Amino acid sequence: MRMRSTGLGKTELLGTIADITRADDYLVLQVSTIEPVKWKVRVALDIKDILTMLGIMLKKPSRLVFVLTHLFKGAPSGPPPEF
Repeated sequence: MRMRSTGLGKTELLGTIADITRADDYLVLQVSTIEPVKWKVRVALDIKDILTMLGIMLKKPSRLVFVLTHLFKGAPSGPPPEF
């Protein structure tokens, strides 16, 4: 996973999804960054956030097609274009 933050300028963080746990009415996505720093980042998603993500995926069928066609494909060959 590649992440960027406006607070870090052009720095790109590399990380992995470590876990998804339930905490009351939230799903907590836990991400471990591995480069250039080792951080543990947590995002608490409520049902509204999850429905928003699903809605965004379904608004453009090409997004869903992308996910379905890449389920069994290997890792990308290189970094994405500027994002």
